[in-house]
Amino acid sequence: MIGAFDSGLGGLSVLAAIARVLPRADLVYLADTAHVPYGDKTDDFIRGRVLAIGRHLVAAGCTTLVAACNTATAAAVQALRDDQPGIAVVGIEPGVKPAAVTSRSRRIAVLATESTASSARLKHLIDTHATGAGVFVQVEPCPGWATRVEMLQLDGPEFAAEVAARIAPLLDAGADRLVLGCTHYAFLADLLRPLVAGRAELVEVADAVAREVVRRAGTAAHGSGRIRLHATARPERLHAALPALGLGMLMPRIDGPALLIRHL
Repeated sequence: MIGAFDSGLGGLSVLAAIARVLPRADLVYLADTAHVPYGDKTDDFIRGRVLAIGRHLVAAGCTTLVAACNTATAAAVQALRDDQPGIAVVGIEPGVKPAAVTSRSRRIAVLATESTASSARLKHLIDTHATGAGVFVQVEPCPGWATRVEMLQLDGPEFAAEVAARIAPLLDAGADRLVLGCTHYAFLADLLRPLVAGRAELVEVADAVAREVVRRAGTAAHGSGRIRLHATARPERLHAALPALGLGMLMPRIDGPALLIRHL
């Protein structure tokens, strides 16, 4: 079984990508909704949550773990690998490398949570794949965006104006690639695309993560194709969110109601 987790709904974008390429795999998705969002939490807090979730998923039978959260990956993926040395652990990082490689203006922007924006892991990613190649990177924290997705408030005139005001300076500065540095932001793509049309492209990495899961999954790729949903609070919201986020195609694979995980 393959286990994926996030602070809330954002990682469902990664779960969907995995489900598309591994139709026979048994998947479990855990949303840490009792502590969403992670973006404004300390690294120590996030690390504690990630280790607890990893242990829960391994105890449930997962042999591959996917940190479907940029913030969790930045703060704790190495700690999770150290804690579970016999388990394949796949993280997710902002698509700085593909953005830098394809940028024509040699200027890109990364939209991220506050925690990811200030992380050493993102700085290393930029130094390795962009700065050294002569690509300027502007990191733009986007407070509140993940919470909007959690509330399924993906549009509305006030939020649209806020997003446009945050994006416009990046485009005016010449950025031609906007990296979605939080899995929640994939669900804002319909709002973002008209704002960047003709000037920049959005870069997300869910499909790349899914390909890495295929490479690492081994026998976990073969099962009955069931998807189980777990949450640390308000599990019923996971079912309600799937059609609202355009993920109705997952519904036939969902195995029963989402489970409330109280002990984490």
